[in-house]
Amino acid sequence: MTSVRRQDVLLAAGLAVLASVVAVSFGTGRRPDALGWTLLLALHVPLAWRRRAPLVVLCVMIPLIATFHEHDYNHSAPTGASMVLLYTVAVTGSVRRTVVVGCSVIGLMLALKIGDGMSGVAESFQIAGWVVSMLVLGGYLRVHRQLTATALERAERAERTREEEARRRVAEERLRIARDLHDLLAHSITLIGVRTSVAAHVLAEDPDRLDRAAVAKALDDIAETCRSARGELRTTLEVLRDDGPPDERGPLPGLGGLPDLAATARDAGANVELAVPADAVPAAVGAAAYRIVQEALTNAVRHGGRDGLTVRVGVHERDGALHVDVTDDGLGSGAAPPGFGLVGMRERVRSVGGTLTAGPLGTRGFQVSAVLPLPAPGEGAR
Repeated sequence: MTSVRRQDVLLAAGLAVLASVVAVSFGTGRRPDALGWTLLLALHVPLAWRRRAPLVVLCVMIPLIATFHEHDYNHSAPTGASMVLLYTVAVTGSVRRTVVVGCSVIGLMLALKIGDGMSGVAESFQIAGWVVSMLVLGGYLRVHRQLTATALERAERAERTREEEARRRVAEERLRIARDLHDLLAHSITLIGVRTSVAAHVLAEDPDRLDRAAVAKALDDIAETCRSARGELRTTLEVLRDDGPPDERGPLPGLGGLPDLAATARDAGANVELAVPADAVPAAVGAAAYRIVQEALTNAVRHGGRDGLTVRVGVHERDGALHVDVTDDGLGSGAAPPGFGLVGMRERVRSVGGTLTAGPLGTRGFQVSAVLPLPAPGEGAR
């Protein structure tokens, strides 16, 4: 037996005891005889199923209560069971069902009392007031429960939405940091590898005629690359800390850093032709353009595969957007395993609402083209 069913059984038993006390203590009408006690106790039994099938319980109890009153037994005895039944019908049903049941019960009561004259009609109106009161109480509690359940559901939905939004932002931030780290480390490690190869080539080419200046320059370039990477790595990782003031975190890289990228690629042996606009662009767009050029130059140096590699970098504004084009005449990626460079570039472009195309140029060369929308004047960057 479930807890709800057990509660209904205990309520029915308690009301039956109360009705028995009322039947022999006070109220109008005569004391029940054997038939009266049978009717009085029997009409309380269906209350054990009042919440499971309220209309069925109503249909069973009304004939028993009407018969009890018709024999002029104590009219106050079944009042408790009647009120609980009406309350249950109202609290578990719709407004239409409650109105229909209330009208039916009051109409039946008037039909039974109309034969008693004006005294019966007056008593019927008094009982009708109790009937209406119980139905209104049950309807009010039903509406209150529905409103409470709706409010709780909305609160839970809002909490889930906040949690999902927080998880989404955490995921986006992790993805952004992963892209920054990939661009930074791939670029720096590639340049260190190239410059190390230069130093090793100088040492192995002719040890007796060692070009100390060339070796020293290659090592200085490696040290400078390490320092630059360390500083940018620190700036990138500071977003994971909350104890540093915002003004101590380095600014986002932008178009102003493209000449340094070009100079670094030239030191690695590539011929870089750079064209950058003088106009300022929003920080998010500038950072996306910087990272795209950085990744494209890194891939060109890494996969160019020949001396005299030429890379053309063009950045210009047209039709309300910033166009970034990086083209090289190298050998392409060849059989190198796929990495996250192109994936990261596409994610950066999507973050500012742009588009990216990348692919080989025929049998030789590779091109990366991005279109980054610029906000309208006075609109501001997203």
